[in-house]
This record gives sequence, structure tokens and C-alpha cells, in this order.
Amino acid sequence: CGQLAVVGDQQQRGALLAVERHKFLDTALANQAYEDTSLPIGFGQTISKPNVVARMIELLRQGKNLRITGKLGRVLEIGTGCGYQAALLSHVSQEVYSIERIKGLYERARENIRPMRLGNLHLLFGDGRDGYAAGAPYGAIIAAAGGEAVPPAWLDQLAIGGRLVAPVSTGALSAGTQALLVVDKL
Repeated sequence: CGQLAVVGDQQQRGALLAVERHKFLDTALANQAYEDTSLPIGFGQTISKPNVVARMIELLRQGKNLRITGKLGRVLEIGTGCGYQAALLSHVSQEVYSIERIKGLYERARENIRPMRLGNLHLLFGDGRDGYAAGAPYGAIIAAAGGEAVPPAWLDQLAIGGRLVAPVSTGALSAGTQALLVVDKL
């Protein structure tokens, strides 16, 4: 947790301290939970590196979409995974909608988050490429994984003044290279 001192603002650091990453991993991997590495969560997926998660949330919070309380307004997370990032977002947002397309991960995230009693976090099962129009517009949208382009539905559901943060393929010579894309909707 030594990197917490240099990441984000006080509210974000508080979230990182409140949400224990090891509780989102299989017990066999719990001893690696606080290393800055991606770890398997099943179904061919991984939990992102802590510094990547922290940086993405920090980028969201640097947008012009903070409420008077210093929290983000309504946030859409694409790719719930095991629920770790969704839980963090719930601490720095008024309301979070998090959507997962893999049924087993959706169920696992529900089990991981249930004991935390996060009333402002809504887990959804579905295809994140379509976003979640029923909760739109969103002051912020964050994607856990990305492709070559941002789906139009995400931009349509982003509020004016909102910010989107998503990894996108860079098209570099080495396969699998991604960069974080930040889009502010004016």
C-alpha cells in the first residue's frame, strides 16, 4: 500500500484503504493481492493491477464531473469482473452501475460485494458494449477492458461535461498493446 500516498486525492486514497483487494481473489492468491500485478479471477479474466485501477479512477476524478460533495455523480462501469473496481467506485461516486457479460463473474462479484452493503452500487448482467441506457446520462464511464474503438452507445450515454476512461488497442507492432483513452464530452 506504499503507493497510496502518491495516488489520487484523499477520497480516492480512503477508498483504496477501505476496499481490501484480497477479498476479491481466491484464497490461494491472497498473499499476492497487494503486489502491483494482474491476477486471475477465473473465466479467462484478470483483476487489473492496483496502479492501473487507481490511475483510471484518478483520471475520472480529474474531469469536470465532480459533485459538490467531491464525489463523482452517476458512473457506469463496463466489465465488473470480480467487483473490486466497482466497490472502489462506490466510495468515490454518488451512484454506480456496473455491468458484466460473463454470468459466472457477475455472480462472483455479487457474492464479493454483498457483505459490504454498498447501497449505491447496482450490479447488472449484460453486454457492456451497449452500455446501460436506463441509467443514463452518466457523469463518468469507465471500462475495465477495451477494444479498438469506443462503442457509440458509451458516448451517447455520457452526459455533457462527463468523462470516459477506457483502454484501447494502440495498433502498435506488438500485439496486446493498449493505452488509456480519456474523452471529455463537451
